[in-house]
Amino acid sequence: MTSLKFFPLCLFLMLFMACGGEKSPASLFEIQLDGNSKNFQQNQRVTVAINNKKNKTIDKVSYSIDGKELPLNDGKIALTMPHLGDKTLKAVISYEETSVEITKNFKLLAAKSPEIYTYEIIAEYPHDNKAYTQGLEFHNDTLYESTGKKGRSSLRKVDFKTGEVLQQVDLDQTYFGEGITILNDKIYMLTWRSGVGFIYDLKTFDKLDNFQFGQSKEGWGLTNDGKKLYKSDGTEKIWFLNPQTLAEEGHIETVTNKSINDSANELEYVDGKIYANVYQKPSVMIIDATSGAIEGVINFGGLSSKVSHHSTWSDTDNVLNGIAYHPERETFFVTGKEWDKMFEVKIQKK
Repeated sequence: MTSLKFFPLCLFLMLFMACGGEKSPASLFEIQLDGNSKNFQQNQRVTVAINNKKNKTIDKVSYSIDGKELPLNDGKIALTMPHLGDKTLKAVISYEETSVEITKNFKLLAAKSPEIYTYEIIAEYPHDNKAYTQGLEFHNDTLYESTGKKGRSSLRKVDFKTGEVLQQVDLDQTYFGEGITILNDKIYMLTWRSGVGFIYDLKTFDKLDNFQFGQSKEGWGLTNDGKKLYKSDGTEKIWFLNPQTLAEEGHIETVTNKSINDSANELEYVDGKIYANVYQKPSVMIIDATSGAIEGVINFGGLSSKVSHHSTWSDTDNVLNGIAYHPERETFFVTGKEWDKMFEVKIQKK
């Protein structure tokens, strides 16, 4: 009796699995792109076709990326999406009075390689060699700085000409301080791996509020364009934060014409570009704030040789970190972790 009940159940499962396997989208159709490549450039026109594995009668195919439908012209789609990085091409295939959806993943890269820039030193200024610099920003000719390391993390207002600390608030020793930015008379400050940031009053340094990170994993660099905040987190993503709610409302991915990059650290926004320290490297990327394309790289090689080295430095300490733009002087200020100097520089093509 038991075996008789078992037989119909097995038959049902076999039929269900067979039908499901036959009708699963992957068994019927596959998206094919130019040369089976997984990398394409922004604005490139790419041949796309459907591999009809079971010779079904296809009535219609529509393609879309990021929710935007892409017209098919002469068998090609134009990759004109404004944001670069990992993409998913979706095809909706109508056939024999039904339809299925299939996808194809690829990387959308920058249209051209980054330009190389160098620097000219305009002036040198003293800098606290105990400051493990994580963020720099100017506001009304006054420099604001955040420092890291547990037990040493702080927010500071600094006279950049003398290096004197004019005002300071220390973080609880459980926090590792990271980047800062200033907007609407508030200072926003990140911590590294605690998943929390702080908001301070610009004048008094009183703490006004805390905020939690969303999908971003860690706190690295922070800047703003006057409307929203940009936050790096140690991945390829730079997140957009609403300054009122601190909610993450999207992101860009930082890419060159060859690969996706995950090394953006301290950030500075200037005229539609994000200047980002490259983690543990003597260089700064120039990133288009809309697309994520790395349009340039500033080579700051040789700058650390002008700094007095600490005998206690580890291999990761003697690194460039901290970049701030002075709009009136039209110059950048850069320093490093525990450097005893800050440099005012002009950026120029190599």
